Amino acid sequence: MSRIVVIGGSGHVGSYLVPTLVERGHDVVNVSRGAAKPYRPHYAWNEIENVSLDRTAEEKGGQFGKKIADLRPDIVVDMIAFDLSSTQQIVEALRGKVEHYLFCSSIWVYGGLTSIPSTENDPTAPIDVYGKGKAESEAWLMREARLSGFPATCFRPGHIVGEGWNPITPQGNANPETFSLIARGDELVLPNLGLEMVHHVHADDVAQWIICAIDNRAASIGEVFNTVSGQAVTLKGYAEAVYRWFGKEPRISYKPFEEWILDLREYAENTRGHIIRSSCHSIEKSRQRLGYQPRYTSLEAVHESLQALIASGVVTVPAA
Repeated sequence: MSRIVVIGGSGHVGSYLVPTLVERGHDVVNVSRGAAKPYRPHYAWNEIENVSLDRTAEEKGGQFGKKIADLRPDIVVDMIAFDLSSTQQIVEALRGKVEHYLFCSSIWVYGGLTSIPSTENDPTAPIDVYGKGKAESEAWLMREARLSGFPATCFRPGHIVGEGWNPITPQGNANPETFSLIARGDELVLPNLGLEMVHHVHADDVAQWIICAIDNRAASIGEVFNTVSGQAVTLKGYAEAVYRWFGKEPRISYKPFEEWILDLREYAENTRGHIIRSSCHSIEKSRQRLGYQPRYTSLEAVHESLQALIASGVVTVPAA
């Protein structure tokens, strides 16, 4: 049994990870700001230690890393380090005190891809502040693992979905109205030929990946891993599948990208980020080294999320 501190454990992945760790007999500490409730109820939340810390405020005073170290963790899973300075502060406080530090990165460290599926050996080329912060942290952590032996592992989730979460839609954004439009059988407009890709992963599979990395520590330390479903989906194929879930024949039209994106208004920026990356990533390294086998395909993960959105009234389905 290990003492495991999960920073950001009340978030989407943590809502699956924390209960699984408890069920496996670990002593779990959830560190969060205390504002969010887990997405899924589970008895495990009564079995853990909850610590309320505002990371941003504590980092300004140089105390966050020290306060995490004071919790005496064997393992730290850091879901919410977004830039290099944040990562460095906690690592300096944990040196020589932990067996394993798992850093949640993102497929946003990639920009446009040259070949698909992309592998962890492909160069990162982040195109926004979020991706750059994650990429800089990854590079520094891997250097520290090689030069000083700091036990770091980095993992790159894709578009996380699950109960209580708006999936990235066939239009490449998180607007749930897209699903309502499809449910009505209305026409959906896609960019170009609809062959750009998105790569989802169920939050439970990200949690499973973390368990695999912990169980295979020697194989994961000093390494970076893609953490997605087995296959990406094209916007066109994804849209066609959703139409058929609602018993509708697909009604899809197309526009050139720059013309199409003007119609998306407040979702344009989020959409552009997904479309220009056209994400498609290999998990072969995770399969071979860690035994990772995602339970959900991309479409299965989205379907589960969509059912929850329908049940909550966020997505509306016409009466039969």
